[in-house]
Amino acid sequence: MIIGIPKEIMHDENRVACTPETVGKFVNDGFKVLVEKSAGEGALYHDEDYLKAGATLVEDPVEIYDNAEIILKVKEPLFNEKLGKHEVELMHKGQYLITFIHPASPVNHEMVKKLTKQGVTAITLDGIPRISRAQNMDALTSMSTCAGYKGILMAANHLTTFMPQMFTAVGRIEPAKVMVIGVGVAGLQALATAKRLGAITYAADIRPMAAENAGSLGAKKVETGVPAELAVGEGGYALRLPDDVLMVEREKLTETIQQMDIVFCSALIPGKVAPIIITEEMVKGMKRGSVIVDISIDQGGNCELTPAGDVVTKYGVTLMGVKNIPGLLPTSSTWMFSNNMYNLVKYLVKEGKVVLDRNDEIVAKSLVCIDGELVHVGAREAMGLN
Repeated sequence: MIIGIPKEIMHDENRVACTPETVGKFVNDGFKVLVEKSAGEGALYHDEDYLKAGATLVEDPVEIYDNAEIILKVKEPLFNEKLGKHEVELMHKGQYLITFIHPASPVNHEMVKKLTKQGVTAITLDGIPRISRAQNMDALTSMSTCAGYKGILMAANHLTTFMPQMFTAVGRIEPAKVMVIGVGVAGLQALATAKRLGAITYAADIRPMAAENAGSLGAKKVETGVPAELAVGEGGYALRLPDDVLMVEREKLTETIQQMDIVFCSALIPGKVAPIIITEEMVKGMKRGSVIVDISIDQGGNCELTPAGDVVTKYGVTLMGVKNIPGLLPTSSTWMFSNNMYNLVKYLVKEGKVVLDRNDEIVAKSLVCIDGELVHVGAREAMGLN
């Protein structure tokens, strides 16, 4: 089988789907691997190293899309300005695409429909379930680790104050206050990083176990007012809350949010649009100079005002909707991502063919479209097709 690794075309995206190390593993397993020239340069993985690993370097990405049976990417298909074509147009019926698609996010609906119509079999990495046998394929967890760490550093950069408590000749400066909403992998890493930087940390999560985990890192728990039976679903994931319960959560969190210097948002519902937890009215009441980092922006964002893919200031609050934070840590994030990719492909390919068992939880939850049919439950729900 032929695997294709095109260069990422999203602005400022420096990651690549495979390192020379994982390309070498694929080649040893009997795959032919096509890598677009300079695809790994931004992450400091160089063409000569891909060649040594057994890759075939390709100048034109069209050649990769024409010949590869499996396309491995980091980000969802986008419009390629250089070619004047959308990446979906470069794909063909029966081709496999494995990448982050975030199919439930409204901004991706048209692209997902095009993928389906094109006859591509697409697998989204954000759908890999967090179960023990899928841990080494779980790119979302890997990238969440990177986003939690880097997101806090970026927020600290936007502050006009110190993060730690400072004792100076002219007096004491109090430490910054950091709140994390949604204490999953990214949230825990954000709390740990903020703590290392000397901030006072707070955490809110509708799942009792997640809130306890935050407490173990020294964060002060902020009550959400959400009953556990409404909060926790299959596999320990958060459930979508009824509107009236979500309103209660907002009311409970408002006072604390408006005392914070940094609010890190990472509350997600697997395969679905992210819940709006911070409204415009709540932002209006926040401290001037405070920062919201909304890493759930790929699925719509937790703050009503977060700009997708941008950083803006409204009501004196910096709103960060940067969509590829792990891409700002490209060497480490690529190394993690590429190993996840290798393990997933190895799991799906049997005797030289991709085998998709629709009864397998890993396949069922990550499959977006197949044979011209959109099958992803969250995307169908978000599009009003269920």
